[in-house]
Amino acid sequence: MKLALIGYGKMGKEIAEMATSLGHEIACIFDVDNIDSLKNLKPSAVDVAIEFTRPDTAPVNIKTCIDAGIPVVCGSTGWHHQLDEIETYCQEKNGCLFYASNFSIGMNIFFEINKKLAKLMEGSDGYNARIEETHHIHKLDQPSGTAVVLANQLVGNNKHFVKWVLNNSQDISDLPVYSFRKGEVTGDHKIMWESNCDTIEISHSAKNRKGFAIGAIRAAAFIAGKTGIYQMKDLLNI
Repeated sequence: MKLALIGYGKMGKEIAEMATSLGHEIACIFDVDNIDSLKNLKPSAVDVAIEFTRPDTAPVNIKTCIDAGIPVVCGSTGWHHQLDEIETYCQEKNGCLFYASNFSIGMNIFFEINKKLAKLMEGSDGYNARIEETHHIHKLDQPSGTAVVLANQLVGNNKHFVKWVLNNSQDISDLPVYSFRKGEVTGDHKIMWESNCDTIEISHSAKNRKGFAIGAIRAAAFIAGKTGIYQMKDLLNI
């Protein structure tokens, strides 16, 4: 594939290295110094664009790719409050968007485990649940997009919780989500169910960014030549 990279920070560089090693071509790179030229990108130049930037710039970049007729994979988080608007825009323009809060194959399997455990715990009284996520100090959104997905899954699959909240709450129907920023931690997520008798804990720790890069490249290959809106569940058939 010929790929355009939008954003050339740590993830952009990881994707470039991984894609090149797999035989793909990085046709162009757009970053803060030349992002205005993204609007001039032509479908003949690239097969797919992969976008990893910031919450405030991702929606504009997605729309620019859709306008140009270029399928786009978006790994930026913190913008999903605009998801309905972006999905509608994509459909109206007959574009192609693949978005995910986390491109790690392992984390997407973890999502399924989380939903199953939440359902199993629905009939077990005496347990309180909480979510903890830790990321590097450069991550802007809190909680992480992945933690938001985990929290929404848990609330949606367990009748004891009405909503999730950031940090503490006095309401037992609230699911607390604790967000920490520490050093250069790639990404740790823990879900704990605790009673007076025991603790059940499931966790996922990203050792590096390679798993995210592999998932994003697989997503790009999946949507090349397509239209529509896709997520990891479509790629992994789960």
